[in-house]
Amino acid sequence: MTAAVQSRPVTVVPMRWWDIEPVADLERILFPGDSPWTAAMFWSELAAGHHYVVCRERSRSAAGPSSRSDGSDERSAERAIGHSGGRPVGYAGLAVGPDDASVQTIGVAPEAQRRGVGRALLRDLLRAAGPLPVLLEVRCDNAPAIALYESEGFVRVGVRRRYYQPSGADAYTMARPAGGVR
Repeated sequence: MTAAVQSRPVTVVPMRWWDIEPVADLERILFPGDSPWTAAMFWSELAAGHHYVVCRERSRSAAGPSSRSDGSDERSAERAIGHSGGRPVGYAGLAVGPDDASVQTIGVAPEAQRRGVGRALLRDLLRAAGPLPVLLEVRCDNAPAIALYESEGFVRVGVRRRYYQPSGADAYTMARPAGGVR
């Protein structure tokens, strides 16, 4: 998936082993007071076959639209970005079960926030979930993330007290109803 982000294209591609350390570094920057995910946790999620993606800005020369319906140009672009394509500016993960899907994590580098990266990641997860209901937790004080989730069809269904540790911050549980594909 390619989306315009302030005139610089971004691409969402499957997370690969070489993304794990940079994503874990980004996780430590984004969530320093709330037990950030470790590289081992990301390895475990990939090994379990969960849907994990990263987002990178691409140069204009590599950002042309896919001209083939089989997606081979997109795969070529992914290979071109690959291991040497720089650090991810965002990442997200989804666990899909038989009855629902759960957003496990989503994060966007501070310098890439408010530029459409989070929306591109979330929409990729929602496509992967298909018609299943999707659940997530979000800090009650994270107004930009809550607004994003609500704009994509999520509603608040509960509060989990002291969900984030060690900070003790509360979380809203939010859900996108079944069939919520956009």
